[in-house]
Amino acid sequence: MKVEGFPSKSTISAIKRGFQSQCVSNVKLDGEDFVSKLLDRRWTLPHPDAKIHQVMLSTSKVSQPGRAFSDVSFFNKINPSFSHGLMDKDDREPSFYIVRDDLLHPLINGNKARKLDGLIPLVEDHSVTHVVTCGGCQSAHAAAVAVSCSERGLKSHLLLRGEQPEILTGYNLISTIYGNVTYVPRSLYANREMMLKSHADYLAGSIGSVIWFDDILEASLSENDGALSFLQKDAHRSDHPQKIVIVNEGAGDVVALLGLIRLVQYLSQNHILGKERPLKLVVDAGTGTTAVGLGLGAICLGLPWEVTAVMLADTIDGYKHQEKRLISDFKRHFGLQIDHCFDEIDRGLVHWVERCHPRKFGNVLEGEVEACQHIAQQTGILVDPVYTLAAWEMSTVLREQEAEGGATVVMLHTGGTLGMFGLAQRYKSYFSNLKAGLSN
Repeated sequence: MKVEGFPSKSTISAIKRGFQSQCVSNVKLDGEDFVSKLLDRRWTLPHPDAKIHQVMLSTSKVSQPGRAFSDVSFFNKINPSFSHGLMDKDDREPSFYIVRDDLLHPLINGNKARKLDGLIPLVEDHSVTHVVTCGGCQSAHAAAVAVSCSERGLKSHLLLRGEQPEILTGYNLISTIYGNVTYVPRSLYANREMMLKSHADYLAGSIGSVIWFDDILEASLSENDGALSFLQKDAHRSDHPQKIVIVNEGAGDVVALLGLIRLVQYLSQNHILGKERPLKLVVDAGTGTTAVGLGLGAICLGLPWEVTAVMLADTIDGYKHQEKRLISDFKRHFGLQIDHCFDEIDRGLVHWVERCHPRKFGNVLEGEVEACQHIAQQTGILVDPVYTLAAWEMSTVLREQEAEGGATVVMLHTGGTLGMFGLAQRYKSYFSNLKAGLSN
């Protein structure tokens, strides 16, 4: 049996300093100072950097029926030269910029990496040994948690909705390789809170301890009681060899916003996108958390940026409800230090729009797989027909609308590469059409 001692004084001092640095003081701050203080914490990603490419467009007068973008040619400028925030010369040519968050990690979606950016360090600081979360069979979130935990010596337990597929592929395969997967009947999965708690209690047994991630977050935001509570738990961790934390489905909680705000701060530097020029920042919306985080970052920093989110999985009422919930949680946790932008925040952060071709979430329309192929062959950028193709389509539409001296269009590529493998099983006829190639 592994025996663990009490933490040393140096360790306790380091923990206290960690809690102080991860807390935001009650002093009123302006936007940039507030964001800098908010982001003064440990992160999962060593740097917030992201590659930015520029996609040039040219349109012919003849299109091929049933093939999206068949009349559009793309060219990817992988090393655009920024001047005063953005290029003036090339902006006169039809183009939009693309933030390549899909390149952050070979197995973790960009938006998932951003959401976990502030979460994983808090889990580590709490000496957690096991993480329990849930998702669909092809959950990008579950795969991201599994890989992130394995990289840090933590064990992940993933409750996936439905039955095990005949062939493991995509995110499901990665979840199975990196984590401990349990398939849960849909009837039981419907009550996620009970399902997660029951499984965590089962893993803890009689000697382990279970905590919700929300409780860890609350403790991290308290300079006194939270730090003391943590130190007491850490000092007695030999009594609880297994510490299990429950992370909600999709990690769509307030802590997920911090990684997106960190990204906005990085992008707004003068030598990148800058702070002065109007931007339309386009992103696909699953839960909508990524879009809200981007919007919060833009408003807190006083940027003339509008976040346009393409609705994929819910109604506009559902997304606005999610936006209000996240704003409320953000203000409750961090809002004592800033009030100059609350009116603007309360008026809304995100411009929610329908997809160019609406459909039931998860469905793929004829011609969209070929559209992804068309983009990939001309730019080297892989988009998927469920998520990122929707953002790409909207970026081209907005670029046309903003052609005459309007806002610069910037797409956030959230990832989704592994999702293509699962779609290839589900839509075999669509993918079999790729064998013929684009020339036919």
